[in-house]
Amino acid sequence: MATKMRLQRFGKKVKPFYHIVIADGRAPRDGRFIEKIGTYNPVQNPAEINLKFEKALDWLQKGAQPTDTVKSILSLKGVLYKHHLLKGVKKGAITEAQAEAKFQKWLTEKEAKIEANRKSLEETDRNARKEVLEAETKIKEAREAELNKRRQAEEDAKAKVAKDAADAIAAEKAEKESKEVAEKIETEEAPAEEVKETPEEKTEEVAEPVAKETEVKEETPETKEETPEKKEEVAEPVAEKTEVKEETPEAKEETPEEKKEEDTSK
Repeated sequence: MATKMRLQRFGKKVKPFYHIVIADGRAPRDGRFIEKIGTYNPVQNPAEINLKFEKALDWLQKGAQPTDTVKSILSLKGVLYKHHLLKGVKKGAITEAQAEAKFQKWLTEKEAKIEANRKSLEETDRNARKEVLEAETKIKEAREAELNKRRQAEEDAKAKVAKDAADAIAAEKAEKESKEVAEKIETEEAPAEEVKETPEEKTEEVAEPVAKETEVKEETPETKEETPEKKEEVAEPVAEKTEVKEETPEAKEETPEEKKEEDTSK
């Protein structure tokens, strides 16, 4: 029976994970297998390989044929080199002790190379992360600087608006106060002008009555002149009265005679 050493796929679509199995060459890839001898995870860097060394060497000596990927894994782990040394021991080219010493030397060097490779990969990974972090910090600082600049601009704009509003309010207040002061000054000056104007008006008013009085006085002489006539007119009645009075004594004087005549007639 032709046996093969191959990979059996597991895992998700983007995260494959393989089992290293011994299976019949006529069986499907993910079908039945004879024995599982290890696992292989290519997602990690470096790739993670778990292999049963003695089982893999035994199946290789039995004639199992590895696939290309499994052959690379066996070469990396030293299974192929150990199989080669054991062939030399069988042929008598080297002793078993020499073969074991060569294998241990090769294994030590290989492990050192793998460790160095792992450290270099870790270093490069660390540097890459550091560079990414520095780039992110630079981007973050640039964004923060831009945000601070915008905030400062907004604050300056708000402060300017507030200052302009305060200046406008102060100017309006000052203008209002100046208007009030001007109105107060005008009101104070206005009564003084009225006071100053009122004596003139009074003098004019007084002058007018004086003029009227003078006219009246001027007219009064005429009246006075007219009064003598009235007096003369009055004097005439008085004269008449005096005449009457003068006549009355005569009448009185006549009365005794009349009395005597009356007495005599009696």
